Amino acid sequence: MTIEAFVKELAEGTEYQSLFKSPKTCGMHAGWVYLKPSEECGQHSTHDREEMLVFLAGKGQAVIGDDKTLEVGQGKVLYIPPQTAHNIKNTADEPLSYIFCVVPVNSNGGNENVGN
Repeated sequence: MTIEAFVKELAEGTEYQSLFKSPKTCGMHAGWVYLKPSEECGQHSTHDREEMLVFLAGKGQAVIGDDKTLEVGQGKVLYIPPQTAHNIKNTADEPLSYIFCVVPVNSNGGNENVGN
């Protein structure tokens, strides 16, 4: 199978948008999340993947596991390692939006598909 470069436009609106995933990629999954004030994405785990969140607007908190809270928001990037439970909460009076990118890691702890 041949994987090719492509462009995906962000949709207008306030709903979740899947940006890309297999089979158009080599395993990467990405999406755009929009949380209204007081909303949260819900606790979930990265399992065997690492995740990066790029915050585009708003302010909030990343709750990591049961006891760690990190302040996140516009202009910040969050890294979440494999096997990590986490939740993103909007703690402000304005929308919180971010793009997430999830990539599988191999059994040695490295990326399955490493590029430049």
